[in-house]
Formats: sequence, structure tokens, C-alpha cells
Amino acid sequence: MSSKIHFKGSTISASLLSIGLKAKGHRPSDQGPEHVPLPEANAEAISFLNSLRLEDMQILFSETLAIVSDTGEPQGELSIEVQKGKYKGQSGIRSCCLLVHAFSRGFLDKTACGNSLLGYLSGKLEPMEQHSHEFIKFLILPMERKITLLKQGDQLAVTRSVKEGEDMKTQMTFFPWRSIEGFISEAANLVLLRVMAWQRKVPSNARFLALDTEGKLCYSTYQDLGFQTIQVGYQQAEVFIVEQTIHSDEGIPMSCQFYLLSDGHLAKRVQVGSPGCCIITKMPNLREEDEIEPRPVFEKKPLVWEEDPELYSRFLDRKVRRGCSQLGPFQSPVALAISSPTFFGDNFDLIGVELPGTVEVAGGRNLDFG
Repeated sequence: MSSKIHFKGSTISASLLSIGLKAKGHRPSDQGPEHVPLPEANAEAISFLNSLRLEDMQILFSETLAIVSDTGEPQGELSIEVQKGKYKGQSGIRSCCLLVHAFSRGFLDKTACGNSLLGYLSGKLEPMEQHSHEFIKFLILPMERKITLLKQGDQLAVTRSVKEGEDMKTQMTFFPWRSIEGFISEAANLVLLRVMAWQRKVPSNARFLALDTEGKLCYSTYQDLGFQTIQVGYQQAEVFIVEQTIHSDEGIPMSCQFYLLSDGHLAKRVQVGSPGCCIITKMPNLREEDEIEPRPVFEKKPLVWEEDPELYSRFLDRKVRRGCSQLGPFQSPVALAISSPTFFGDNFDLIGVELPGTVEVAGGRNLDFG
């Protein structure tokens, strides 16, 4: 059930083809996970998943790759999209999630084949729900496979159905939630690859969990294959190569190489040992890492308020108001001005105001306005 089985056009269906080569009476084993010891993810894998931050998940974009044969002839198309979404669980409560949708259609020796994937993931890439569907339309015996993951309380329910012609076989398995810590579903794998490309690193010696083609829990590992320059359209681009391997207990390991651009876009995908590949045909607009500018530092300058006209004007105005509050009844600025011998001079009639009576002003002088 790893992504190395899905999304590879003509090569995806190799696993389905192997189902048809088995005896027709073959049915999935009824042996539940409680009868065999389950594999466990190691500390390095769990630590890496726990270290993921919300910023690491901002690899939200859609992309389309062409599926080509080993001779370069087009065989189909692969589309992958990761976006934010809302998931309504069994409790009816809606929660934020990552929504992963992938879809491909192609041909295997002129026979139509394809697959689709829809997954809901938590912020730690835990599967909340996932639906995958794969088919090959052989004329004699068309085949298809469906796998559903669903978190039910403290366990993960896995339903696997294989249809060969009119014969349908279904198997349901339950895994205790605590036993799948470090599990990477197909949807989570597509997101995790983008994170690794963005961080430019693969967790060293990490051993994750995944499901093999039979729906059984097994180990999944990632290996850093370094950097390489490839041709994308009319320009060259540097890619970071990550190889994922599914270590099934019932078959040979299946490996797939992902050629990733700096922001997580998938430039090329090759399943080891299979003809053909998926390749990007046009260079996308790459997301660049946000540069955090340092906060500006402003030097403190001494304030010489006497030289600032506005501040000095405010100072004088405040000084006058404060002085007025300390004066007596007839010691207002007007009265003080009137006390000046030169305020009116000898012509009081110029004021145009009739002031009756006698007013005593500063200095003991009396002014008669009668």
C-alpha cells in the first residue's frame, strides 16, 4: 500500500498483475495482528515525526507529471495535490487536517490502468482516513484493488478488497493505535517527501512502518542518494534524490526513487526494476525560504528641546499657564500688562472699551476709568 505501488502509471499495476498470477483460490490470511508480533518503528523515526513543526507542513501545492515509457513515449499523467482541509470524525467534531489527493491514468501494454488516493492526515502525519483504488482493465480478467484506512477510537481499521473478474475478496484488520506509532501511509509519504526535500535531509537510520501490498504491517526506510542535475523542459535543475524501500515479509523489498526540487516539487519518480517513469515537463515556480529581516535598530539621540521650535513653544505656553495659576485675582496677564506705563500711553480712548470704576494694579497705582 506504499506510494511505490501507486502513482506510477504503467508500472503501478505490476503489483496488481502479481495478484492475478497467484492461485485463483488464494484468499488473504485470516491471521490477525494479535497472532504475530508486530514490527515497531525505531526511536529515530518517531523522533523525526515528533520534531515536525507547523511551518514544515506549508508545502501546499498541486503538481502534474507525465508518465512515459522507457522509450520516452507518453503513457499517461499523474497529479498530486496537498492542501489544508477539515475532517469530520466519528464524533462529529471537525478538526484541521492535511488533505492529500492523487490521481493517475495510464496504459500497460495498451491496457488501461490507473489509481486514485484520497487521504486525511493530522499535523503529525497520522492517518485519520484514507481511500485508495487501483485497477487494470484486462479484457479477459479485469482486476482492481481497494484499501481503506480509518481511525476508530484507539485502533486503525484496514479494509482491503481485491476483485478479479467477478470474484471479490475482502479482508479487514485492526491495529491497536499505540502499535502503529511511526506509521507512514501513502498520503503521509507524499507529504513526508516534500518535507525532506524542503529540509534537505533524511533522518539517519530511521525505520518507519508501512503497509505492504497484502495490507500487512512492515518496515519502511528512506535513504539519501545525494544531489543531481537533471533537465527539466529547457533548463537544468538540481534535485535531491530520496529512495524509499518497503521491506515486506512476504516478498522482495520494493524501492522507489524520488527526484525532488528544492521546495518539494516532484521532478521525477522511478520504481527500481520497472520500465518507464513519471517526469515533470515544465519547471514550476519554486517557493523560496522566507527571509526573516532583522528588526531595525534606532540609535538614541539626545533631545535638545530648546532648539525644537514646537517643543520650545509648548514649554513657554505651559510656563505661562503654570504662572497664571499662582497669581492673585487682579494679577492676570491682562492686568499685569495694563500695569505697564506704556500699555495705553495717554490715549485710553483707543481701546474702544468702557471700563467703569477704579482698578488697583500692581505697584499700588490706581487707574480711574470713571
